[in-house]
Amino acid sequence: MSACVPAHADSARTEHVHPPHSPPPRGPRRFRVAGADVSASIAVFLIALPLSLGIALATGAPLQAGLVAAAVGGIVAGRIGGCPLQVSGPAAGLTVVTADLIQQYGWRTTCAITVLAGLAQLGLGCLRVARSALAVSPAIVHGMLAGIGVTIAVAQLHIVLGGTPQSSVPDNLVALPAQLANLRPADLAVSALTLSLLSLWPRLPGRAGQLLGKLPAALIAVAGATAVAAVAGLRLPKVDLPSWSSHALATLPEGPVLGLVAAVLTTTLVCSVQSLLGAVAVDKLVAARPGLTGRVKRSDLDRELLGQGAANIVSGSLGGLPIAGVAVRSTANVAAGAVSRNSTMLHGGLVVIAALLLVPALELIPLASLAALVMAVGLKMISLNHIRTVTRHREVLVYAVTTAGVVFLGVLEGVALGIAVAVGVALHRLTRTRITHDETEGVHHVHVRGQLTFLAVPRLSRVLHQVPHGADAVVELDGSFMDHAAFETLQDWQKTHTAHGGAVDVTGRRPGTRISEPADTDNCRCRPWTPWRNHQCERPPTAPPTGAARPDSAGDTDAATGASGRTDLAGRAAQADPAGPGRTEGADGPGSGRELARGISAFQRNTAPLMRGELARLAREGQQPSQLFLTCADSRVVTSMITSSGPGDLFVVRNVGNLVPLPGEEGGDDSVAAAIEYAVEVLKVRSITVCGHSGCGAMQALLSAEPGGAQTPLRRWLRHGLPSLSRVPGDAGEAGAAGADGYTDAGPRLAGRPAADTAEQLSLVNVVQQLEHLRAHESVSRALRAGDLELHGMYFHLGEAQAYLLAEDDGGGVFRRVLETDVTV
Repeated sequence: MSACVPAHADSARTEHVHPPHSPPPRGPRRFRVAGADVSASIAVFLIALPLSLGIALATGAPLQAGLVAAAVGGIVAGRIGGCPLQVSGPAAGLTVVTADLIQQYGWRTTCAITVLAGLAQLGLGCLRVARSALAVSPAIVHGMLAGIGVTIAVAQLHIVLGGTPQSSVPDNLVALPAQLANLRPADLAVSALTLSLLSLWPRLPGRAGQLLGKLPAALIAVAGATAVAAVAGLRLPKVDLPSWSSHALATLPEGPVLGLVAAVLTTTLVCSVQSLLGAVAVDKLVAARPGLTGRVKRSDLDRELLGQGAANIVSGSLGGLPIAGVAVRSTANVAAGAVSRNSTMLHGGLVVIAALLLVPALELIPLASLAALVMAVGLKMISLNHIRTVTRHREVLVYAVTTAGVVFLGVLEGVALGIAVAVGVALHRLTRTRITHDETEGVHHVHVRGQLTFLAVPRLSRVLHQVPHGADAVVELDGSFMDHAAFETLQDWQKTHTAHGGAVDVTGRRPGTRISEPADTDNCRCRPWTPWRNHQCERPPTAPPTGAARPDSAGDTDAATGASGRTDLAGRAAQADPAGPGRTEGADGPGSGRELARGISAFQRNTAPLMRGELARLAREGQQPSQLFLTCADSRVVTSMITSSGPGDLFVVRNVGNLVPLPGEEGGDDSVAAAIEYAVEVLKVRSITVCGHSGCGAMQALLSAEPGGAQTPLRRWLRHGLPSLSRVPGDAGEAGAAGADGYTDAGPRLAGRPAADTAEQLSLVNVVQQLEHLRAHESVSRALRAGDLELHGMYFHLGEAQAYLLAEDDGGGVFRRVLETDVTV
C-alpha cells in the first residue's frame, strides 16, 4: 500500500474541525497595554530624562547621546532582553570607561567601540555563557562600582564648584585647592539647591509628603533648581542640544589595535556584568512583590545578554552612549507597579518624544544642577551595606584593592587587580589550617579548622602524637575538604591509637564524615539523609562482637564505629549488652532501645552543643511559631526537613490522613480542634498549612473500606475523610472526561501531569476538603475575616522528593511545583 494516500473528501470535510476538548481557534491577538505599565513608564521616564543628560555630561559626550542611549535601551533592550522589568540605558557604572574612551579615541571612535562591544555581547549570548559572569566575586563587582562612584563624584565636584574636571582622579584632587579658591557662587548655589531637594523630597512629612513623594526626587531637584535659576536670572552654563542634523554618528575605529581590543573588552565586561547582576536583582524585587511572581517570568540571562548586545549595536550606530541595565530605573519600574516589558518600551518612546519636542525646555537646565545629580548618584555607588557585607565575609582586602585600582589606574586594571587578590585570598584560605589540642575531663580534643591538605600534614601529625596512648580522643574536623595525604595520616594514627587501647571519635560539620571503614560494614551504603539513621547501617548477622578496640585487634577500628566511620565513645556503656553482636530485629533491631540510645548520644555529642543557645532562648521566651502545620502521621513525612524549619518555627499537628474534623460533629475528636484554637487564639500563628502526601495509607484505607463491619477506632476516625471520598468517583475511569492535555475535570490536580491514580487524586482532593473544614472553625473564620491568617494547601510526593503548593486562584485548584529558584534570599 502506498505511503501517500490522497484523501480528497475527508480532507475537505475535516479541514476546519478543531480537536475535541480544545478551545475554538481565536482571532488575531490584539495588542494591549496594562494601565500599570503606562503609569510605571511615566515614572521611569521622569527619572531617566535628567539622569541620561547628567551621565552624558559626566562622560564628556554630546548631551544628545544620553537621550539616544535611553531611548534605545528602553525600546531595543526592553523588547529583546530576557529580564522583562529591567530598564536599560546609559549607566553611571559606564561613566569612567566611556570618559576614558572619548578622551583617548574621540567620540565617533567611541561609538564604534560600543558597536563592537555589542557584537561581542551577541557572541557571548549565543555561546550561552551568561551564568559564568556571575562567578565574579561580589567583592570585585562592588569594589568596581565603588571606584567608579569615587571617580564620578570627584570629577563632578569641579563642575559643582563652577570649574572644569581633569582627566583622572589624582589630577582632580591636585586641582581641587585651586578650584576652591576660585569657585563660582552661582554654580555652587544651584548645585546645593539640587542636592537639598534630592535629599529632602523623599522625607516630606504628613499625607502631603506621601502624595508628593510619588514624584521622582531627581526630576524635582533638577526642575526646582532650573526654575530658581531662571527666576533669579542667574547666568550659568546650561544644557546645549545641537540640531539633530549635526548629530555625530559612529565611524570606523581608529587607533592601535591592542588598545581598541582592550577598550572593547572593557566595555563588554562592564556592560555585561552590570546588566546580568541587575537582572538577578530585579528577580529578587519581583519575588518580593505580592501577586507578581506568577505573571512575570524569571530572567533568561543569555537572552538578556543578546538584548543588551543588540541595544549597544543600535545605540553606537546612532551615536549613543554604551548601554547597560540600570538599578535605579529598574527598581523604580518594579516599585511603580509594572507587570510586563511594555513599561520599559513605553519609557523609551517617551524619551524619543522628549528629545524631539522638549528641546527648548531641556536647554534651560543648568549644567551645575546635572553635575550635582550625577555626583549624588556616584556617592550612592559607595554602599555602606556592601562594605559591611564584604567585611563580614572577610573580603574587604579584595574590595579595597579593586576600588583603589579603579580610582587610580582604570576600570580594567582595577578589576584585574581585584581578581588577582581574590585568587590569592582563596589560596591563602585553602592552605591556612589551624590545629589545636586541649584536654577536658580526661578527653583529648584535637580541633582542625580549615581544609586538610598535604601542607598541613606535618602540623597534624605533631599535634596527634601529643595525645597519650590509651586515652580517649575526639578529632573535630571543621572543614569541607581533606586530601589523600591528610586522610592517610589521620587513618594511620587512628589505627595505631586504637591498637594501644585508646578510643577515637572523629566528628565533623558535614554528616557522614568518614575516616575508616570497619570490616563488618563492607556492604554499607549510607544514604544522603543519614542523620535519621543515626549514621548506622544494617550489619550482617556475622558481625564481630561490639566493643572497644583492644590491643589484639590491631589494624581494625572500633567495632562500634558506624557507617560514617565514627568511633562511638558513648557506646561503651553498651559493651555489656547481653543481646550480643549484630543488628538484627529484636532487642538490637531498628526499633530497639539501643538505637534510641545511639541517636540520643549522637544528638548530645554533635547537635546539642550547636543548638544549646537557641534552645535556651526558646525556653526563656516561650514558643512563638509562625504557622500551624497539619500533616499526616506517616513516618516518611519529616516536616522539619521538607520545610527547612528549626525549633520554634512550626506548631505541628499530625494525625492519620491529615484530617480536620468539622466542629460540633457528633462523636467528633476535639484534639485537632483544640490544637487549632490554641494555635490561632493563643500562639497567633499567621498561616495554617494542610499537607497531604503520596502513598498515604489513610487514603488507601478510605478507598478500600467496605460498608458495615466492626467500628474500630481507625474506622471511626477515617469517617472524617468521607466528605473527601465523596468528591472523587470510585472508579478512576469515571473521574471525569479527560481533556486534550491529559487532565481530568474531577477537581484539584498537579501542574504538569495528571494524577497517577485514584489514591493520589483522593489525596489532592482531601487537602482541599480539609481546608474547607478549617474555615468552618470559628477561631479560623474570625482570623480570616480580620486578615490575620492565611490558609495553604500542600502536597508532598515522596518518590520525587517534590513539594507542590495549592494555587486556589487558578481554576479549581492546581498544585504547582516549588522549585529551588522560586524563592530568592
